[in-house]
Amino acid sequence: MSPLLEFDNITMRFGGVTALREVNISINEGEIFALIGPNGAGKTTVFNVVTGVYQPTEGQVRFDGDRIDGMKRFQVTKRGVARTFQNIRLFHNMSALENVMVGADAHHKTGAIGAVLGLPWHRKEEKRGRERARELLDFVGIGKVEHETAKNLSYGDQRRLEIARALATDPKLLLLDEPAAGMNPAEKNGLQALIRKIRDDGRTVLLIEHDMGLVMHISDRLAVLDFGQKIAEGLPQEVQTNQKVIEAYLGVSEDAS
Repeated sequence: MSPLLEFDNITMRFGGVTALREVNISINEGEIFALIGPNGAGKTTVFNVVTGVYQPTEGQVRFDGDRIDGMKRFQVTKRGVARTFQNIRLFHNMSALENVMVGADAHHKTGAIGAVLGLPWHRKEEKRGRERARELLDFVGIGKVEHETAKNLSYGDQRRLEIARALATDPKLLLLDEPAAGMNPAEKNGLQALIRKIRDDGRTVLLIEHDMGLVMHISDRLAVLDFGQKIAEGLPQEVQTNQKVIEAYLGVSEDAS
């Protein structure tokens, strides 16, 4: 497998605070890669660096072989990177279908003038966007609620809707920020199946998640951050028994046990 996303000695400083320190991560195309660590470890900062919210203080980010550090957010999206958020960010008064169509707009070639004038190519793009939105709602398992207002959906369906909207940008890499937060056990099982389905559809998934059961079951590989530094990386079973990881999560050292 070839690397799709590469973090090369990434350091991110905010004034006197170092959120990431010389972080190296390589994520292969077609894998589910989890990023874990205690609160404040720097996980969300990684997402923000990847998606162009932050420009790293030092180091390089390469995506599909090209540098993307320093690009604007919309440029990163067009390159093939999409994300969801820990706190769901939907257009609550719009329908499920309309929410996903917003994601499809990222690749529309016609602008505001075409929309205002109702030009033929704009109408064709709108039609294709609507069809694609319906396909994605079916893909994530909520096709029957396309006309429901987003705020009226169940919590689990809102999570699925946000994933469908991210997929509408046609990403090569999908970043999921704590997608299982607030879900009940049945919803978590459904989420695991959906993440595997996304991977099997030819996409790469980078996951931040605190539910260790989900992480260990679904991840091909994972990395652990603590105080902005990577302290472990490898297969789930390797990381699970790593003494540094145990100390970071439980505060128990080998000498004290």
